Amino acid sequence: MQGNLPPEAQEKLEELQDLQETAQQVAVQKNEAETQLTEARNALDELDDIDESTQMYREVGELLVATEYDAAQDDLEEKADSLEIRVETLEKQEERVQSQFEELQQELQQMLGGAGGGGPMGGPGGPGGAGGA
Repeated sequence: MQGNLPPEAQEKLEELQDLQETAQQVAVQKNEAETQLTEARNALDELDDIDESTQMYREVGELLVATEYDAAQDDLEEKADSLEIRVETLEKQEERVQSQFEELQQELQQMLGGAGGGGPMGGPGGPGGAGGA
C-alpha cells in the first residue's frame, strides 16, 4: 500500500510512525516517573506519622541500611522534587511530539487529498473541510 504513495508522502508517513513510537516511549517514561513520584509522596506522608526516634532503614541495592529520620526525609523530598521536574519535562515533550504529529498528519492529508482537488491552499480545514468554503 505504501508503495503507491509519492516519495514525499511516504517520507511523511515514516516520520509519523517515528513520532508515534517516540510518543509511546515518552508516555511510558512519564507513567514510570509519575508512579515513582506517587511512591515518594506516599513515603513522605508515612514519615509524618512516624516518630523521629524510630530506627529508619533505606534500601541500597539488595541491602537495608540504617539511616536517620532527617536524612530519609531529605532524600525523599529531593527525590520527589526531581521527579516532579522530570514529569513536567516529559509532559512538555509529550505536548511537543503531539503537536509535531498533528502537523505532519495535516501535511500528509494535504499531500494525499490535495491531488484530487478540494484546494489545500485554504489552510488547515481539518476533517469535514471538503464541503466548506
